[in-house]
Amino acid sequence: MSHTPFHLAWFISKGYGPKAWRQPWGGSNPRNWVHPDLFVDLARSLERAAFDYVMIEDSSNIPYTYGNSHETYLRYAVDSPKLDPAVLATYLIQATHRLGVVTTLSTSEYHPFQLARLTNTLDHVSHGRAGWNLVTGSNDGGAQNFGLDGQYPHDKRYDMADEYTDLVIKLWESWDADAMVIDRQNEIFADHTKVRPVHFEGQYFRSRGPLAAPRSPQGRPVICQAGGSPRGRVFAARWAETIITSARSVDSMKAFRDDIRQRAAAAGRNPDSIKCLFLINPIVDESREGAEARRRAREADAESHLAMHLASLSRTSGIDFSRFDLDEPLPELKSNGHQTLVAQYPGRTLREITTAGKSLADVDLVGTPKEVAAKLAGIIDAVGGDGFLFMEPELTRRYIAEITDGLVPELQRLGVVRQDYEHERFRDNLLAF
Repeated sequence: MSHTPFHLAWFISKGYGPKAWRQPWGGSNPRNWVHPDLFVDLARSLERAAFDYVMIEDSSNIPYTYGNSHETYLRYAVDSPKLDPAVLATYLIQATHRLGVVTTLSTSEYHPFQLARLTNTLDHVSHGRAGWNLVTGSNDGGAQNFGLDGQYPHDKRYDMADEYTDLVIKLWESWDADAMVIDRQNEIFADHTKVRPVHFEGQYFRSRGPLAAPRSPQGRPVICQAGGSPRGRVFAARWAETIITSARSVDSMKAFRDDIRQRAAAAGRNPDSIKCLFLINPIVDESREGAEARRRAREADAESHLAMHLASLSRTSGIDFSRFDLDEPLPELKSNGHQTLVAQYPGRTLREITTAGKSLADVDLVGTPKEVAAKLAGIIDAVGGDGFLFMEPELTRRYIAEITDGLVPELQRLGVVRQDYEHERFRDNLLAF
């Protein structure tokens, strides 16, 4: 039976921070989380398995949303501390040759010129494998670290990001691709007629330009985005080349992808130029019994550390979930943070949400590599494309191997994922199918 081919990527949840420090497979010295070794091992494994990209999540504050305190966040290392993802990206780039490396950089924390310069540099040093996870910021604590009283209203952040992205792209493209002639005989390094200021004057941002560096190998780094709210989808359909999103069912996956493709077409874009990747957190083991035992252990850990998980939900949503009963269905909620996630909460209890994690309501992604591979292939057949983004907050080398050396070979045997890279550059591989 022929299946729809799809893409694979990895989401480094909690960014460049501690991983699995409480867990038996968390390494011999948890203090070594500040060194990039685990993430370098991850990147090399992903490239061996021919993943499209690895994305480094980030936020720039120690949250206090849950219970109006840093306590839970620091006690369990919940979404903090974090080191700078752009520095980690350079290590991952150096350790690989084909894997795309996507860095989360917020429009509320970087001036457009600074961001354009940084991402252009990453694309140069990676020989065309850099990506920008375009986020607007969501937590008030992060905004306060940069001198604001709090985050701007949700939809206004996207209005500002539209202008921001327009400026960044103009800066990326302020050098023609052939501007750097390097003519030794006539002593001409660059043709000044092919380098232009942008003289951008917007409502929120301004910059003279041009960028202080030549156009990068891809022309512009790949733009990754996670817009899932109605306003976020408009934004993603306009700018994104790959979208990361979460869904509770196969039907909701299909509905999301169909909606993005329709919006992209309405905006004059080719829908096939946008790849939607859905967050998953499968459990695989040599036997179904072993996988089920691992699931029970994961659920037991979540049940005994509810505050830890609720603190994370509070950070992403901006809602203090310490105020709600664990076993009462949640009401309709308003969020100035991640509205797509919050929209999945009403009618469910906090206990259910925290123990379910990123599992799907209608497909059980627990079993042997062969069983889970068949289920993933069936999901994409039903959805129509484009792929999955693996996420494991308690990242261990054991889990990396179970996916890249256990699950992926089964997907390759089904013919649904690549066995090797078709191209040298990130965007070319992303658009290969």
